[in-house]
Amino acid sequence: MLQIENIKLKLDEDEALLRKKAASVLRLPETDILELTVLRKAVDAREGIRFVYTLRAVLRDEKRALRRHNKQVTPVREEPYRLPAPVEPPDLPPVVVGAGPGGLFCALALARCGVPPILLERGRDVEHRQADVERFWETGALDLQSNVQFGEGGAGAFSDGKLNTGTRDMRHRFILETLVSHGAPESILTDAKPHVGTDYLQKVLVSLRRELTDLGCDIRFGHRLTGLEREGGAVKALQVEGPEGPYTLKTGQTVLALGNSARDTFEMLHAAGVPMEPKPLAVGVRVEHRQADIDMAQYKAQAGHPRLPAASYKLSCHLENGRGVFSFCVCPGGAVVAAASEMDRAVTNGMSLYTRDGNNCNGGLLVSITPEDFPGNGPLDGIAFQRTLEECAFAAGGGAFTAPAQRLEDFLLRRPSAGPGQVRPTYRPGVRWCNLWDVLPEFICDSLAQALPLLDKKVRGFAHPDAVLTAVETRSSCPLRILRDESGQSALRGLWPCGEGAGYAGGIMSAAADGLRAAEQVLSCFSSI
Repeated sequence: MLQIENIKLKLDEDEALLRKKAASVLRLPETDILELTVLRKAVDAREGIRFVYTLRAVLRDEKRALRRHNKQVTPVREEPYRLPAPVEPPDLPPVVVGAGPGGLFCALALARCGVPPILLERGRDVEHRQADVERFWETGALDLQSNVQFGEGGAGAFSDGKLNTGTRDMRHRFILETLVSHGAPESILTDAKPHVGTDYLQKVLVSLRRELTDLGCDIRFGHRLTGLEREGGAVKALQVEGPEGPYTLKTGQTVLALGNSARDTFEMLHAAGVPMEPKPLAVGVRVEHRQADIDMAQYKAQAGHPRLPAASYKLSCHLENGRGVFSFCVCPGGAVVAAASEMDRAVTNGMSLYTRDGNNCNGGLLVSITPEDFPGNGPLDGIAFQRTLEECAFAAGGGAFTAPAQRLEDFLLRRPSAGPGQVRPTYRPGVRWCNLWDVLPEFICDSLAQALPLLDKKVRGFAHPDAVLTAVETRSSCPLRILRDESGQSALRGLWPCGEGAGYAGGIMSAAADGLRAAEQVLSCFSSI
């Protein structure tokens, strides 16, 4: 099998032409191509709009094509990811803590290999969770255990559902194919920037839960890890708070697939002596534009073409003050939403449906933060830093999780905003217009103000006067890392930290891949069948 790179189609050209173009690159008759599949599809808007494809081809004579030394053509050497061989189940089932992408894929791998785990999730199943989140967005009534951060699917269940990642891992294709088998759009298998959308993600979660249950997993919603029992340097049991009260759960292997907002759990682990360290993070605001303006900036005269997706962007700059400012989790055609998980602390996030057909485009606009910016030098000091920002945002919003917001032009002039211009904010439960320089630390505002004109040069109109800045975005990544060794375990044996909340991932795909990796390591402790 051969891989063919950089095959381009114009907007008005049909994909039926791909075979002809591939044959031209291979310098072979079309009849010599026995099979042709699309591996990847991207939009290139740099010099006129083109769709750019990566193809996989099966030929009558592959050696003949390779002898032509075409840089666009390479042999495919990738081996598909395969789960480990089935093993003998232990007397005590392993426990997976957290039902985000890391925990779900860890549980799935364990169950398919003959070791269905107990899966603890502090939040509710996605059907009840969706109702809880909608009520919060409408009324500001926050459920501390069922919200945008906690519950089946993790924080990614109420996001854009982006599946692109900056890492290369053979597990990624397995993850995408698993999601498709549970109802995700098949387009995620070929799109260069795949996304599921929160609407599809919630359907996928229900189907995935059904498979886990059929395989024998004991899924416990509303069960929160509250303590560890140790013996001889290893975890022997967990203390759990469930709907019927506290109980002890004996186990020999525990996978910590925590979300990055499980702050009370981090505090418990630290008090229990689990080694961890502070790590860099990024905080800032959500910036919101009209989607039509972003489309025009990226697609120029072709903006609005029915074959083009809602345009996105990926921006960054390095400032003279040493800080980086960058876009994060951009949601074309989406909305800014309340993402708090603690009382009296306001947090923003972005969300969009699969169609991405909303009027606005929003993205995190974040400033890099290092542990030196924290109030102390302990592993929990990043959480304290986040909480301080969230408390200031909550107070500036006036309570009830209304968020402070400002027009971009007013922000650059350091004057309070009185209301919106052309861009209408989408944040629910609502915004309160203010001066963000009175809300956020000076160094964060100053970095954003320096960056905005620079980013406007990369995407014209990014610094539009009526763009809306909504504060505060603090949950882009975990502010600490739970240390693990080459075996994947903590120094407290039998404890496998994994995923975003443990500091080893940054999004759905990388968290799911780390969950699979944790399952592989746990399975290595058992005897193969």
